[in-house]
Order: sequence, then structure tokens, then C-alpha cells
Amino acid sequence: MNVRTLYHTARGLQDLAATERESAASPSLRRRLWLWRRGFLSRSDAVYDLDESTYRDYLNDYRRFVRTKQINGTWSIALSNKLLFHRVMQPFDDHRMGVYGMIRNGSFHSVDGGDSRREVTDGGAVVPTESESEGETDSREAAARRNANVAERRDSNHPDPRSSAETRNAAQRVVERLESDGRLVLKWVRGGGGNNVLLCERTDDGYRVNGDCYAEVEFRSLVSDLEEYLVCEYVEQGSFADGLYAETPNTIRIITMYDEERDEPFIAAAIQRIGTADSAPLDNFTQGGLSAEIDLETGELGPGVSPPGDGDLEWHAVHPETKTPVEGAHIPGWSEIRERVLEMADTCSFVPYVGWDIIVTGDDGEFSVIEANSYPGLKSIQVHGPLLTDDRVRRFYERHGVR
Repeated sequence: MNVRTLYHTARGLQDLAATERESAASPSLRRRLWLWRRGFLSRSDAVYDLDESTYRDYLNDYRRFVRTKQINGTWSIALSNKLLFHRVMQPFDDHRMGVYGMIRNGSFHSVDGGDSRREVTDGGAVVPTESESEGETDSREAAARRNANVAERRDSNHPDPRSSAETRNAAQRVVERLESDGRLVLKWVRGGGGNNVLLCERTDDGYRVNGDCYAEVEFRSLVSDLEEYLVCEYVEQGSFADGLYAETPNTIRIITMYDEERDEPFIAAAIQRIGTADSAPLDNFTQGGLSAEIDLETGELGPGVSPPGDGDLEWHAVHPETKTPVEGAHIPGWSEIRERVLEMADTCSFVPYVGWDIIVTGDDGEFSVIEANSYPGLKSIQVHGPLLTDDRVRRFYERHGVR
């Protein structure tokens, strides 16, 4: 075992222990010892159907925290660093959320800004400089077409605030962007699992961040204190996702694995996450959101399930608050979404294990990738059934030393 593996094993064990300490679950000591010997945390007992005949079919918490973190090796950074992932996704520009810039040391650093090798006309068209070859010109024109597709998702009547303010002051740039767009997202460049995500909105009398109201001076102070946060486009979900629960973005989690025997990626599982009052402003299952299994062939949703509080899992054919049907609903354009995600996974085959978080933006297979995870959480997946009953999934984990 090399130094890197030892380091990540130690970090994984620390995370595992910290999660157990923070757990509100309280099985008996006898039951807890039974769970620990088999690699499960106490909270898993309320989510999974665990006994001597079934526990081997679940990917346990030890394997998830310690072993799956090592599947992607050094290339896990391509997913865990959101700015790098944004660059990796460049061939799929139609499905990238816009990243305006990064906040660092109180300064704003442009990300999806101008390119010194290009000139932009008054009409917004990208033209090559004299130093570009014919091949480079073709590439630039293709990039311009992709950028035009992205621009259609944004309000062309709102000018880019960078054109009127060249300051690098992060708070000022974020305030100006909110004046233009109305809403945006601030994400820590290395965060995951919905942590360190700030949904920001301009209101008539100030600002709202994750539902909390801020006066302008308070909001500027908040932004100024952020370090290595990306300033991102707020992706508007389509009518299907919005109809599930309008108070949160409702994302789809898709887990892809690369099958080296067949030299192709495949989808191991997919769920529709749906927000609730408990999980707002996000849709996280662990915070009280719903998880509905997606039929991989048809895109049909099963019932939504919410995590247990003091009792058992709760299953919902309709949303418990809005009464919108969940079970039996169909994701629009699912076949197009599925094939496009597989194409992305194939392009990123050097990262064999990915948890994609996407949001459906239209009715014909349009979607945006919000982020991707190198070792995705599995409770919201395996609550619908154990992963290891699928031989292809089991073989994937075994090939990568997840035993």
C-alpha cells in the first residue's frame, strides 16, 4: 500500500467515524456492534433492509467512505474541483451551467470571460485573430455555435455587468451580476454533497441567501468573506422538475460506471430527488428530501421515499405537501438524457466512477449538469434496493478493489 492509499484510507476512516458520531440513530449496543462488524453505520439500519441474508448485497458504509474514494485515483480531482470539472465539460457546452468567475482573496477572477486570442464584435460574434490557422478557425466557429446555444438560455436583454464595471472587487461584481440576472449560485470550488452552496436572489428590499434575508451591507460582507467560491448561473428548471416542488431545484442523480471488459460506460442507478420544506432550499435526501427511483428504460418514477426521523421510512405516491403525483410520472426526454450522459461518461472514461447531478430544463431532453461526484453517497440510491444484486455493478466494484 503506497503513501497516497494510506492517506486516503486514514481520511476515509476519519470521515466514517465522524459520521457515526454525528448520527442521531440510536440502535441498541448489541445491534450497533452487529452493524459495525459488517461495515455499516447506525443510520444505515433505518434505511436498508439489513439482516444476515441481505447485508452482503449492499455496498456498506466502510466501502463507500474508504474504498470508493480510491476508484478514480488521482483523477478524482477532475470531479471534486468544480472549476476543473467545468473545463472538463467543455465539449458538452450545451449542458454546462455558466460560471461567471471565482472569488479569491476578496477579488473576482473571470472564468467564462473573454479569450485573449479572440476578438468580439459589437454584435457579439466571435472572430479569430490573424494568428489562428484555418483549423483553429473552424474550432473557434464550433465553439461560438456552442456558446450561442448556451446564451439562448440566458436573458439577452441583460448586459454583462463586466462591460460596465472592470473592478475586481468580488462583492461589487456579485451585486452587479444579481442586478442583471436576479439570481445566481455561489459554490465552494471543492465542496460536495450540497454543502457550501449559496442560492442568492435579488429582492425588492435587499437580498435572499438560502431563504434568509440580507441587507446590502450584510450581503456584501458575506460575499467578501468567501474564499474560492464560484459565481455560477442559476439554472432554471423546466416545467416537469418545477411541477414536482417549485421551492427547490429538483435534480436527478445518475451513477455511471465504466465497464472495462466491454469498453463502455453503463448506468448503475438513477433517482429523481425532490425537495420538501425540510430539505429546502435544496433537495438533499439526507436533509429530508424525497428520492424516487427512475426506471432506466422508460424514465418512469417509482414512489418517493423520505428518510426516517424517529420512525420508519415514509413512501409517497404523491408529494406530501403539494400532492403532485410522483409515482408513475415520466421524466420528459429521458432516452435523450440517458444517452447523452453515457456519451459524457465515455468521454471521461479516465474517471470510471461518476455520480452526475443534472437538472431537466425542458421537455425534449434538455438538461444542465450541476456537478459531478467522485464518490457519491448511496443511501438515496440503495434505499430502493441493494446495488450488489446487479452482477455488472458487483464486478465493477470488485475490479476496483471495493470488497
